[in-house]
Amino acid sequence: MCLFAILAGMFPRFAFAIYWIARPNAVSAAFGTLVWPLVGLIFLPFTTLMYTILWTTGGAGVSGWDWLWVGLALVLDLGHYGASGYGNRSRIPGMGSSV
Repeated sequence: MCLFAILAGMFPRFAFAIYWIARPNAVSAAFGTLVWPLVGLIFLPFTTLMYTILWTTGGAGVSGWDWLWVGLALVLDLGHYGASGYGNRSRIPGMGSSV
């Protein structure tokens, strides 16, 4: 489990794909369709992985303090996009450093 946590922290898309292959019933129970896991895998990998891991069967789904972890994963995903955009701002004409 510790190795999976390290893998998920470094490569969330790969970790979610491994989780999906290892536990397809858990992913199917959390989303119910094939579209949302694929969209999550592409755009919000940390959030999708966290939501799927925290999902409980029996109608409870994600509840209580579990939403804190899903929200934290969303902040990490959005922070990744923001940091990538900020780091590559010099590639956009007119957005580079001003002289």
